[in-house]
Amino acid sequence: MKKFIFIALFSSSFLLGFNPLNAQTTSIFNGKSLEGWHVDVPELDNKPDGINPFIVRDGLLVSLGTPAGHLITDAKYENYRLLVKYRFASKPGNCGVLVHASTPRALYEMFPKSIEVQMMHKNAGDFWCIVEDITVPDMEKRRGPKEEWGITEGKKRRIFNLTDKSEKKAGKWTTMIIECLDREIKVWVNGDLVNYGFDCTANKGQIAVQAEGSEVEFQKIELTPISKLTE
Repeated sequence: MKKFIFIALFSSSFLLGFNPLNAQTTSIFNGKSLEGWHVDVPELDNKPDGINPFIVRDGLLVSLGTPAGHLITDAKYENYRLLVKYRFASKPGNCGVLVHASTPRALYEMFPKSIEVQMMHKNAGDFWCIVEDITVPDMEKRRGPKEEWGITEGKKRRIFNLTDKSEKKAGKWTTMIIECLDREIKVWVNGDLVNYGFDCTANKGQIAVQAEGSEVEFQKIELTPISKLTE
């Protein structure tokens, strides 16, 4: 019986991308290629020879910003700490990290079903609900009138962060940490707690980064399995 339980636990965790017996930090970007990821860019559907907005350059993962789309992990993950070290290469702009991603192109025929952790300059740490939902303290103050909330087109999907003063200027490296545990998500930017949510409608899924108009360089994308949130 003990052997059977061990095998079942191992198999389930492996499918989600983790080995429970080796709970250590791993990089999900290898610095050389996009192995372990796949690109979803709607514009390329009819232009198979078009520009892929996600490249590897000088050991960095680069989102060129256009055409718009997502780079998505092949594996699904749950209960982890995600460390993302990034910078806007020249001008500050827009990008995001998506957690608990699942159904592709679920919103505006572009965004996968997920919770977005915003990287947009001066807004890093905002939550955007993309056909998934999450609750935060002071919901009406940070999301607007309750009757306007929603998770699809035309609804108030943005949940403002706790501070807009944490990220660094263009050209400088910003460190974002996202912890996902069960139905909770907690976010820090350069050591500042910038958001915390609970009762999320998803607790596992793929991870994605965006091409959303601005060139962004990623130096690190690292995952560590966790069993509790950082205080």
